Amino acid sequence: MAGLTDSAFRRLVKRHGACGHVVSEMVSSEALVRGLGRSLEYLAFTEEERPVSIQIFGGDPARMAEAARLVEARGADGVDVNMGCPVPKIARHSAGCGLMREPAHAAAIVSAMARAVAIPVTVKMRAGWSAREVNAPEIARRVADAGAAAVTVHGRTAEQAYRGQADWDLVARVAQAVSIPVFGSGDLMDAQQIVDRLRTTPVAGVLVGRGILHNPWLIAQAADELAGRPARVVAAGDRRRFLLEYIDLLAAEASGAYRPDVHDRWVVNKLRALCGYYTKGFEGGPRLRAAVNQAPSVAALRALIEEFFGAPAA
Repeated sequence: MAGLTDSAFRRLVKRHGACGHVVSEMVSSEALVRGLGRSLEYLAFTEEERPVSIQIFGGDPARMAEAARLVEARGADGVDVNMGCPVPKIARHSAGCGLMREPAHAAAIVSAMARAVAIPVTVKMRAGWSAREVNAPEIARRVADAGAAAVTVHGRTAEQAYRGQADWDLVARVAQAVSIPVFGSGDLMDAQQIVDRLRTTPVAGVLVGRGILHNPWLIAQAADELAGRPARVVAAGDRRRFLLEYIDLLAAEASGAYRPDVHDRWVVNKLRALCGYYTKGFEGGPRLRAAVNQAPSVAALRALIEEFFGAPAA
């Protein structure tokens, strides 16, 4: 979710009915501790987002513990350890899903963090590294013993990335293997899938990623169904307003203290990243995405969105 689940997006998802915990984009523990680049910006959040966890990655227990202290000092509700990223440039450095190949080292990182902070330390992992190295139940037991407050399991291996189907039978086995809460993730693209997993899998909850990028109302719709209500209908006008509000929040941030040197191109680039998911499956979606990529300004971007989703009646 790097580059996508920023503070502005998290605020809007909360406003549009997704109650529950939100998690930041992942940030390097090394960059945080050394204050490199704009890494500290990833620690920024608003009261509107609570409860919110900051997700960090790294392979050095001392650095991860110090990064956790920085997260706690910023007032976050929790710190999440990324043990699920399959990207080689991260995983090959004993970080991300690469930690699942080093169970003792993974546990040592969680232990160091749990001793360093009072806020909950949670872990997001995958099924394992490959079909030959599926060890999520073992890793979950180790990190639970090391002090993790909860784990999330994405039911694919690093080798799979996002191909194939998530293994929810494995997610269930992990939930049965530990006493801490286990959250499931993978293939939650519509409200009924969320409802089915919550009703048939012994998980404490679910973590939704790509599905929210396509449909920010997804969790709210699932909550409707769980409560016995018809799932709310999302109209074109709702989708238009969401993107326009997102642009407004981004534009305000671009001109604020965190990004004083950034102009309209940054906002356009953020919309370009989101629109690949947000408009997937929509008639004319590729045309809109191509136009967004070429938009010269925020004003032009707004006009494109109003034209595509229909401008409000005068």
